[in-house]
Amino acid sequence: MTTHRHPPFTDEREAARWWLANVYAGDDAVQLSPRAVVTGMVIGGVMSISNLYVGLKTGWGLGVTITACIIAFAVFRFLESVVPAWRDRPFTILENYTMSSAASAAGYMSSAGLVSAIPALYLTTGRMLAWWEIGLWLAALSMLGVFMAIPLKRQLINIDQLPFPSGIATAETLESMHSDGAESVAKARSLFGAGLAGAIVAVWRDLVPQFKAVASWAFPAEIPFWPSAAARDLLTKYTLGIEGSLIMVAAGAIMGMRVAASMLVGSIVFYGLIGPILVERGIAQPGYRGIVSWVLWPATAMMVASGLLSFAFKWRTVVRAFGGLSQLVGGTADKPDDPLAHVEVPSSWFVTGTLVSGAACVFLGHWLFDITWWMGILAVLVTFLLSIVAARATGETDITPIGALGKITQLIYGVVAPTNITTNLMTASITSGAASHAADLLTDLKSGYLLGGNPRSQTISQLFGVLAGTIASVPAYLFVVQRNPERLGSESLPAPSAKVWAGVAELLAKGIHALPEGALEAIVVGAVLGVVLTLLETFGPERLRPWLPSTTGLGIAGVIPAFNSIAMFAGALVAWSVARANPQAAERFVVPVSSGLIAGESLMGVAIILGLEIAKLLGGG
Repeated sequence: MTTHRHPPFTDEREAARWWLANVYAGDDAVQLSPRAVVTGMVIGGVMSISNLYVGLKTGWGLGVTITACIIAFAVFRFLESVVPAWRDRPFTILENYTMSSAASAAGYMSSAGLVSAIPALYLTTGRMLAWWEIGLWLAALSMLGVFMAIPLKRQLINIDQLPFPSGIATAETLESMHSDGAESVAKARSLFGAGLAGAIVAVWRDLVPQFKAVASWAFPAEIPFWPSAAARDLLTKYTLGIEGSLIMVAAGAIMGMRVAASMLVGSIVFYGLIGPILVERGIAQPGYRGIVSWVLWPATAMMVASGLLSFAFKWRTVVRAFGGLSQLVGGTADKPDDPLAHVEVPSSWFVTGTLVSGAACVFLGHWLFDITWWMGILAVLVTFLLSIVAARATGETDITPIGALGKITQLIYGVVAPTNITTNLMTASITSGAASHAADLLTDLKSGYLLGGNPRSQTISQLFGVLAGTIASVPAYLFVVQRNPERLGSESLPAPSAKVWAGVAELLAKGIHALPEGALEAIVVGAVLGVVLTLLETFGPERLRPWLPSTTGLGIAGVIPAFNSIAMFAGALVAWSVARANPQAAERFVVPVSSGLIAGESLMGVAIILGLEIAKLLGGG
């Protein structure tokens, strides 16, 4: 791919004219078509359910954009082969990229709070929000993120030319597919085949037990390492065993060996070594709920200390972000001699959209969560500043530090409103949710910049994606969680991100005296370990860094059952082995197959839950 390379320019207008002449597809190019937007909304809505389920299980958010591009390409290639009228109007590369923007906005709705702040609110206060409360809240803060990205695009993409690696990867994938369809069709077939396999596992495990005649043939949800009383004891008391699911295996394959191996080590330490000591001394009850109530504290401390320190080490990025603040809102946009005035999103969209969505966040925060007006306004202002940092961090490293940004907001409100858990959680959700959507749109706009797309069309598509994600993910969350809320935080639905958020909020609200025995010392040890590992990773010898454990992996292992971590390591080991044996096959099929397994099993799992609940209602149960 060559579109992201251009001659060096010292003048912004010269660079803009070059882009218009050599890259831009033109005002008449087919891009924001109804079929592109609707397809993105449908695919993204479905994937938002998948990401919600996976997020509540693992705490991770999985890639949406490239998977959506492969699915859309395969679907339209099939339709064009069977519907003669469509052959004259093939699905273009710009339509696909516009579709991916709607799909990614919808697919990442879980990161706006459905796997973090909202379930944390239930875990800490017992409050379960109504569908309309969740929907309005998520829509407001997601729209805020989209509009906040508008002035950042010109500076970070056009002028600074930040790489946004995922945006480049999406553009390259689209160019590859639309120039050579054979490989993309093979990827699509592998994705759909894996999806079918994942769905079969979900039916075998979750639906078969509902029928007494065949219940004994059901696939077990958890399996001991070997058939003995001792192994069953390890599984029931300390969650050390094998999970009857392919979701974690597939997630591990995408995650990579370093993080997955760190999770394996963490699970052994937390559940194989610390867990038995806690049970023996009577500090914790056996089983996942009992052990995790203690080990989540050092695990959370490790992740928070590491995340904030890593964020602090990016001070140059922070300085550059705030140093360009005047250009972000000033720049040359909307000026008479601006070559891109008819292409770029006008600043009036930013001003109007930010005022309306920001006011909506303040109003809803006061109405739904009793957040005082000035605290709500402060949260929106802090969110704008931290979104700038998040966007630049994403552009430079491909990592959006929404966890660390959320913790910064939690720490701010730990001082401003020290005893109010609800204010602490929901103001932080504004920051993390808006920052994630701002970074997501900018990553998509990077793809469009390389492919010659129109940023106005893509921003509109992003807004439709937010709508689709809200419509799809909120009912899914309610059916998965609200009708059986005791599952939240259990082995079946550990909600690790929510536990981290809840732990920080409780610590800031109640103080250290409310911690279980020995937890304070464990917090200190965890924080020190997180700092040491981060320092070694940043300043240690280059040859040492690949062998250092991931603090995120170690920390997550402390808030999910051990069999989750073991399954992820198994998946990463398989992917690593395939990559060693056949690198081309691994590059071609690991992500599509893993994405298919995750989507198939998670969507079927949600469908089974929904079906069983409907059956109960119809049966009067």
